[in-house]
Amino acid sequence: MKFSKMNGVGNDYIYINLMQETVENPSELAIKLSDRHLGIGSDGLVLIGGSAEADFSMRMYNADGSESAMCGNAIRCVAKYVYDKGMTKKTRITVATHSGTKTLELFTENGKVKSVRVNMGRPSIAAESIPAVYNEAEIINKPIHTSRGEVFISCVSVGNPHAIIFVDGEDEMDMALAEEISNHSMFPERTNVEFVKIIDRQNAYIRVYERGTGETLGCGTGACAGFYALYIQKKIENKATIHLKGGILQLELRDGDIYLTGDAQLNYEGEVFL
Repeated sequence: MKFSKMNGVGNDYIYINLMQETVENPSELAIKLSDRHLGIGSDGLVLIGGSAEADFSMRMYNADGSESAMCGNAIRCVAKYVYDKGMTKKTRITVATHSGTKTLELFTENGKVKSVRVNMGRPSIAAESIPAVYNEAEIINKPIHTSRGEVFISCVSVGNPHAIIFVDGEDEMDMALAEEISNHSMFPERTNVEFVKIIDRQNAYIRVYERGTGETLGCGTGACAGFYALYIQKKIENKATIHLKGGILQLELRDGDIYLTGDAQLNYEGEVFL
């Protein structure tokens, strides 16, 4: 089976073209290939396919085999994959996901995609859309009980769930706490967790714990969720740079939609024998 290893801000996935290959059990394959010692090593598996309602489709599986509705870094790499391989000549494409059809603008350099802007759609702060079980309709800077005591979180859905924790310094970015919150009983489908440190009104630093994977170098939807949580609490402008361990992402809120711009890189390609 042929594959491509790609990343956006260090968030790395294994990409398989379903128009050329057959994957019978994607969850099992994601677990096997994502293992960084016994497999290829990645944050998960992405399947690229055709679509009746869009130019292409994307399905994304975490390293533990669970499926996620959307991944902002992975979808940019899908755009690079299909353009660089000549599967499309368009620099504006649509990709169907379990979080709806997304529109992407491709920026090229020397005939290859360098970066991609994605319309991530309209975020939601309704507790039922996260989903989260809570005694209020929205969870914005609200306390939850953990083994460390009360922790204040803000919850945002960007097609998948996020719990955002504002901190003053990196020493407060506790991944063990993030794992506990990710698996908290208030989140029936678990949640991604972001620690957010404000730099100024146009910059913030985020560390990410992804459900099903653990800490990653970057998360596109996590950057969107953290940015939106900051914006609605008047802590950041409608255009900002989000800094992650693996690089930077540009965020913009326009007409209620979040636009995410960032890199897309090919690491290497190969063939795996299953």
